[in-house]
Amino acid sequence: QGQLVESGGGLVQPGGSLRLSCAASENISGIYAMGWYRRAPGKQRELVASITSGGVTNYLDSVKGRFTVSRDNAEKMVYLQMNSLKPEDTAVYYCNRASGTVRSGSWGQGTQVTVSS
Repeated sequence: QGQLVESGGGLVQPGGSLRLSCAASENISGIYAMGWYRRAPGKQRELVASITSGGVTNYLDSVKGRFTVSRDNAEKMVYLQMNSLKPEDTAVYYCNRASGTVRSGSWGQGTQVTVSS
């Protein structure tokens, strides 16, 4: 039950920008916090940014000031605007709930972000 589909990734040079989109198949208005996670090769998945149903945001220190997370509950969409991208941002980016229990089978395919010269 429920699918999350990420899109918007790609190859970008350092300093560039990308806007990631996450489309949910089920209502997200009742989820306290939605977020964006990323997994770089050889590393654990980490929470990059989150946003509550009330619009309160939180960011990983390394992306603060560069990334902006937003959500549209009516459209069942979550977005991540990424500016001033750095090579260390290279990862597969996923969206999922950032509160409560994340089901193991709930992860989508993710979208690849590659920052390279």
